[in-house]
Amino acid sequence: MVKTALFALLAGVLLAGCGEQIEEFGGPTMGSHYSLKYVAGEETPQPQALKAEVEALLAEVDRQMSTWRADSDLSVFNRLPAGSCRDMPPAVLELVRFGEQLSRDSDGAFDLTIQPLLDLWGFGSQSRGTQVPSAAQIAAARANVGHRYLHIDGTQLCKRAAIELDLDSIAAGYTVDRIAARLRELGVHSYLLDVTGELKAAGRKPDGLPWRIAIEAPRDDQQVAQKTLALDGQGVSTSGDYRNYFEQDGKRYSHTLDPQIGAPISHRLASVTVVDASTLRADGLSTLLMVLGPQRGFAYAEQAGLAAFFVSRTDSGFTTRATAAFERQFGAGAKQ
Repeated sequence: MVKTALFALLAGVLLAGCGEQIEEFGGPTMGSHYSLKYVAGEETPQPQALKAEVEALLAEVDRQMSTWRADSDLSVFNRLPAGSCRDMPPAVLELVRFGEQLSRDSDGAFDLTIQPLLDLWGFGSQSRGTQVPSAAQIAAARANVGHRYLHIDGTQLCKRAAIELDLDSIAAGYTVDRIAARLRELGVHSYLLDVTGELKAAGRKPDGLPWRIAIEAPRDDQQVAQKTLALDGQGVSTSGDYRNYFEQDGKRYSHTLDPQIGAPISHRLASVTVVDASTLRADGLSTLLMVLGPQRGFAYAEQAGLAAFFVSRTDSGFTTRATAAFERQFGAGAKQ
């Protein structure tokens, strides 16, 4: 189910009417990239100072939550045997609590303890190549998957089984919110921030127009804008099955895994976009809805009042569907 940083939505940014007052910088992070476009004011820090602030937060998250570096707090925890506890940074504990809530709300469709299955299918940090595992291998990996094996005791994270956490489905959204909060503290109130495809925008550009982003159509061969959104104080996350997958014997296997069966999703939902004031919530919920699929996911989103946009495959192409909350914010007209 996890959405890795490398394969999150690559949203197009529309910046018509930009003037000299807009500053911009970016760079590599989390195996992908980040970028910040912002309106500089008289009291905002110089670009290099602001970049140092942003990259310090990015480095902190990487040290704490990366499964791709052996010395991160998360990787050290993952190597511990069953029955172990370890002091963890408050941010990691916050994400574990949030993940547990999403898992409960979705009856297990969302699960942060899915790392063994990701490795087994070839999508994890410890993978040895993509492959279709046997039923016995899937059953063995699933024995160490489940939030029921995880609990928090004060400042410690504890495991009752040899579980391994993967926070990629929510870490980037969390990071966007952390950086956005720091930008406000530093007097930056108009910006468009992108961390590995998780986005947040606030304020207006110098010409008075809102920041606009494009939802990418689920195409394997090229980037095409599906729909554009004007944002102010909102985060956006898209999960999809069209960037990270492999094929074997003519069948396509997505990196989005259903933890309840231990295998890639097989329904026709190609992508789902969630817009929320919290980019962390948008990030986690887009993954959750992607796992649930076009029917169950849409019903969940409507019941929860989520602003969500679904793109599903059909025999003749794609069809789109928007929740009532999405249409209230961004207008009607999506295909039903």
